[in-house]
Amino acid sequence: MSIDQEIPESQVESAVESETETEAFAEDHPHTEVGEHEYTIEELKQELEETKQKAHESWDKAVRTQAEMENLRKRTQKDLEDAHKFALTNFGKAILPVFDSLVLGLQAATGDSEDVKKFREGSDLTIKQFEALFEKFNIVAIDPLGQPFNAEQHQAMMMQEVEDAEPNTVVNVFQKGYVLNGRLLRPAMVVVAKAAENP
Repeated sequence: MSIDQEIPESQVESAVESETETEAFAEDHPHTEVGEHEYTIEELKQELEETKQKAHESWDKAVRTQAEMENLRKRTQKDLEDAHKFALTNFGKAILPVFDSLVLGLQAATGDSEDVKKFREGSDLTIKQFEALFEKFNIVAIDPLGQPFNAEQHQAMMMQEVEDAEPNTVVNVFQKGYVLNGRLLRPAMVVVAKAAENP
């Protein structure tokens, strides 16, 4: 039994009629879209320029945003590095007077008795431990004796005429200064040589 025999004749006729009606409708009603507009070359050029301008503005904004994000990243990175490098600033400032007192105590311990010798040995070992600790955390002493006066790292306690000393050089150090990772913790307190006054 063939395929043609399976489809009822009435359905075939109905399909043919429907197709004919569709073709007739298409001929009577040519295809037009609602709101379709024929653009002139000038309008297209203007629209192209506007689109280019918007694209340029968007690109400029994207580049600026990327630059700002990069600057923010660098600033944050530097802040973090500084926080790590200088976290001990307050602790270092607080511990320096303790270290100074220990050094002064050792200098004041004079005599040859056994007790004084033991005290000096103990103090000397403690000072060495302090110095090792300072070195571990990049706390460096400033001892500028004989060097030119540096206002950024030295605090002049007084000016003094000293023979055989260059003017504006440090001739005495009352108290050492210290820096932490290159940043000043405490200035060195010094006496500075001045030029001799003419009679």
